[in-house]
Amino acid sequence: MSTTSTATRLLVRALARERLPRPPVWLMRQAGRYLPEYRAVRQQAGGFLEMIRRPEYAAEVTLQPVRRFGVDAAILFSDILVPLEAMGMELVFNDQGPLLPKPLRSRAQIDGLRLPEPAESMPYVGEALRLVRRGLPEETALIGFCGAPFTLASYAIEGGTGKTFSHLRALMYHAERDFAALMDKLAVMVAAHLRYQADNGAEVLVLFDTWAGALGGEDYRRYAMPWSRRVLEHLPRGIPRVVFAGTSDHLLEDLATLPAECLALDHRTSLDAAFRRFGASHALQGNLDPAVLLAPPDEVQRRTRALLAVAAGQPGHVLNLGHGVIKDTDPACVAAFVAAAKETSP
Repeated sequence: MSTTSTATRLLVRALARERLPRPPVWLMRQAGRYLPEYRAVRQQAGGFLEMIRRPEYAAEVTLQPVRRFGVDAAILFSDILVPLEAMGMELVFNDQGPLLPKPLRSRAQIDGLRLPEPAESMPYVGEALRLVRRGLPEETALIGFCGAPFTLASYAIEGGTGKTFSHLRALMYHAERDFAALMDKLAVMVAAHLRYQADNGAEVLVLFDTWAGALGGEDYRRYAMPWSRRVLEHLPRGIPRVVFAGTSDHLLEDLATLPAECLALDHRTSLDAAFRRFGASHALQGNLDPAVLLAPPDEVQRRTRALLAVAAGQPGHVLNLGHGVIKDTDPACVAAFVAAAKETSP
């Protein structure tokens, strides 16, 4: 893959804040259960983790939304938690989501976490990326991603998706050295995982801090932000970096100080206000409410056009949702969303 071809891809150009005839469009969780072809592959593979671990399956479902909708980027089908498994934690998925049956509750467990090379512990990631790149149209960008250290810590300590994060907060507040030791390890692993994806064809890297919004500003700056900064500083030069934190409007000023080219906006944030606050320094991604895709296609297009009108004339807009596609979404509504973005094409 040449540098020249990479630079012509619409997403990469938008992240460099070039003025473009239209914004690039892709969707978080664009490969997923709402697609019948995805469900067919999942049944064939035998489960979610099996799809991730088999590069041919992961590549196929990564490519499906590109073929169906013509989105401007493919994001590797994987999960933010696979580095925890590589570090030695048991990871399972059921209908309720991810579970880590042996959560971290002691310093001995933290010290026991491994720091393997991704090429040795997750070779399926690199192979899947290479397969996807070979199957992508030349103009379509390839995105790699990982969970941020704080979000990975929340799953590792809570044992799954948290609400109050009581175990996590107990470690943060009462055993800060142990918490820092865990975050140090996670930062090393996350940075290595993202570099490995870049080495195997990822042209844009996304750091998902899904649960950072559960923190107030002081706690975010103390218990999460330093390690996200460390990860982002250790990524390859020249590869655009995107940061996302859910329900994080109160953290955007802090997120904007991280070394990343793009802020991905939750749908609760005003896109107009975000451009006024950060448009001179950052590309902005987002941010249609994913629930709007549950409306009829004509309403999806109306809402999408209204969002695009807010960003019209602004360089650096990447059209996306404020979070991932909901599993009950009609594919026709995703098609309507993508079509609205492409209406301004020459």
